[in-house]
Amino acid sequence: MSDRPTVLVVDFGSQYSQLITRRLRELGVFSEMVPPWDAQGRAEEIDRLSGVILSGGPASVKEAEAPHLAPRLLERKVPMLGICYGMQLISEALGGSVGGGERREYGQEEISLEGEAELFAGTPRSQQVWMSHGDHVEEPPRGFAVVARSTSGTVAAIADEKRRIYALQFHPEVTHTEFGMQMLENFVRRSCGVDEAWNRGSFVDAEIARIREIVGDRRVLCAVSGGVDSTVAATLVEKAVGEQLLAVFVDNGLLRHNEAPQVRAMLGELLHGNVVAVDASDLFLSRLAGVTDPEEKRRIIGHTFIDVFEKASQENGDFDYLVQGTLYPDRIESLSVRGPSHVIKTHHNVGGLPDRLGFELIEPLAELFKDEVRAVGKELGIPAEMLNRHPFPGPGLAVRCLGEVTPERLELLRAADNIFIEELRNGDQYDRVWQAGAVLLPIESVGVMGDQRTYQSPIALRAVTSKDAMTADWARLPHEVLARISSRVVREVDGINRVVYDISSKPPATIGWE
Repeated sequence: MSDRPTVLVVDFGSQYSQLITRRLRELGVFSEMVPPWDAQGRAEEIDRLSGVILSGGPASVKEAEAPHLAPRLLERKVPMLGICYGMQLISEALGGSVGGGERREYGQEEISLEGEAELFAGTPRSQQVWMSHGDHVEEPPRGFAVVARSTSGTVAAIADEKRRIYALQFHPEVTHTEFGMQMLENFVRRSCGVDEAWNRGSFVDAEIARIREIVGDRRVLCAVSGGVDSTVAATLVEKAVGEQLLAVFVDNGLLRHNEAPQVRAMLGELLHGNVVAVDASDLFLSRLAGVTDPEEKRRIIGHTFIDVFEKASQENGDFDYLVQGTLYPDRIESLSVRGPSHVIKTHHNVGGLPDRLGFELIEPLAELFKDEVRAVGKELGIPAEMLNRHPFPGPGLAVRCLGEVTPERLELLRAADNIFIEELRNGDQYDRVWQAGAVLLPIESVGVMGDQRTYQSPIALRAVTSKDAMTADWARLPHEVLARISSRVVREVDGINRVVYDISSKPPATIGWE
């Protein structure tokens, strides 16, 4: 846990747990998210924190298998806020009465305040919230007062002002709760006493100092793809150690139109020439020949990358550290209470390299969300056109080229994808979507060009809006933009005769097709 003023979010499986952490960051308060077993195992460290928030969750405190809160956590002298499930855990642990609802209800509801509570300072007596009905507090624990009720009479909030412990039946972190941000700010400013602002500038200075102390006079290696994460990570480390860093850019032959020379030029300027480019496109494509299974594609690409990267590192001397662009969502997804740990995405982390090469890891972005990474990049002077690039999968076009990956099919895909991106920019849509790309389908569709019937490949267009890719919605692109894309692709790309638009959200679909 960090030495800076920190509010800890204990995640009991709510879909909004990560959002709580983000909201606190927006208030300039540093926040970390941990599963309950981690918080319980380090209960004594809680005393050094500024505050603790217990998230909601799908379980019931009435279920034997529910992850009950260790009483020693509530014994700590630290301000605490429980949300939904967190409210019921506090009540149950401190001797209150929790009842099970006959049916679970979710949605907008009006609450009315009773008495005065520091948590609600500056908010009206009646207000709209996003309520979560299921288990509910029937009688608060000793020392707590009911400070808000819903229109149906349900206890909506309780407070023990003396111990600075608060609990809510609704979600203050969602936008549907109209004064939710005010409540969170009241908690961290008034109850927790956090006035020090955590910002990107202070992060950059502290991280540069930390990296210098760790590295000393030793050398650092970094894999760069031209994506936002690896570029910001490499630039931050270069600011700290200068020529002790060597960045390696591997052209795997699976990049977008004209991307390899653009990335090489951009990285060379940003990193003051401390970059080596390796063209391994023939090797990657030869190993992918005849392969159609998506997981096999990923495995081959990952192993080939390690082979190429290892050779490049050996040809450039000795290194002690490897930089990776791991982000905070990568870390907390692997600690989720909702299921088994997930494998961290291969395009964020060079899997297998640290153990194989004997490197120690440096992960300068491991405390940041994606939008914070972009803000840090801006602080470092990285051009906006680089920072605002859409995310791109580590296996590149191989997982957008459904079926076999061949040079010919890749060229079709590149050409269509380039038209898609050009027209998004021309139509002022590129910066309004999180990620966009074309997908080449492994089928032929019938078409008519001139007086001839054709059997050619269809292209699917995928564009989504999102905050951090954990959920995503399909982008409502203007019809005239889609029409221009379709017309240009069919007219200009020989081999494609049909364009379709993917209108699936995540979930249930994923952003990528493979």
